[in-house]
Amino acid sequence: MSFLQLLWFILIGVLFAGFFFLDGFDYGVGMATVTLSSDEAEREQMVQTIGPVWDGNEVWLITAGGAMFASFPYWYASLFSGYYIILMLVLVGLIIRGVSFEFRAKSPMPRKRIWDLALGIGSFMAPFFLGIMFISMIQGMPIDANGNFHATFFDYINWFSVVGGVALTLLTYLHGLNYIALKTAGDIRQRANNVAQFLYWVLYVGLVVFALMLIFMTDFMRVHPVATITMLVVMVVLTIIAQAAAIKGKELTAFIASGLTLVALVVLLFVGLFPRLLISSISSRYDLLIQNASSTQYTLTVMTIATCCLLPFILAYTIWAYWIFRKRIAMPVVTEAK
Repeated sequence: MSFLQLLWFILIGVLFAGFFFLDGFDYGVGMATVTLSSDEAEREQMVQTIGPVWDGNEVWLITAGGAMFASFPYWYASLFSGYYIILMLVLVGLIIRGVSFEFRAKSPMPRKRIWDLALGIGSFMAPFFLGIMFISMIQGMPIDANGNFHATFFDYINWFSVVGGVALTLLTYLHGLNYIALKTAGDIRQRANNVAQFLYWVLYVGLVVFALMLIFMTDFMRVHPVATITMLVVMVVLTIIAQAAAIKGKELTAFIASGLTLVALVVLLFVGLFPRLLISSISSRYDLLIQNASSTQYTLTVMTIATCCLLPFILAYTIWAYWIFRKRIAMPVVTEAK
């Protein structure tokens, strides 16, 4: 395995971690518009917290897919063909969520509720099916020597993958609640904080179930025991920090801790996979490895140079955008559209 192959494996992990940290709270806010708000004014207030940033946050997922295509084309081909239906459901969720922002802004009051519901459904679908994809992937899928999937319904949908989908959805929902508490003023701010404090107790149970399934239903403990235990402990510690911060009203700390919990989950999955990209349940000989699934050294070199040139501008723009829209969102005045 070359240095550039390892570097791009890490960079793709970083892109997915950045995606879940940033777009994760968008999903949480989207779900909260259905579950937490009491009237249209509060729903509008929550939508305004993510309005300027949600589309930029989504680019991290697109970039991760593009980087995978360019640096590990065999991984991209097997993953996107094997998870075609799952990824199509993720895409449908993203489309529903994306159009809901525009349609709700232009709809009369009775129809706004339809697009608020669409926002919530789309924001649920994306993390839930991404969770199912990642967890079924680390269990191992029936992949042959050519990288083709021969999977049945229960290879994709099983107890562990569903627990993973629910856990990722709950993590993003809590991340969104912490963001609402951080970015809003008024009653919704305290309500988001109170609900988050309660849901952390549910998350502890979910983390225990997830950890036990990870230990007994994957080979992570056999391949990387120290890293696996370490990252599970880190996730629990970050959850405790987030809950304690929510109780004390330290909203920024709670938000950062919940986001880092999602980052720790991505690190856990990528470290557990290493040096594999896909695990074959047929035979370990058919595992897709970093060293034999990557592009040529020349391609990786060109990509690395381009990334070093463009990345500072992208990061600077992202930081600037969040700085410009850093203030809390007050309760808006909602009037009937004519």
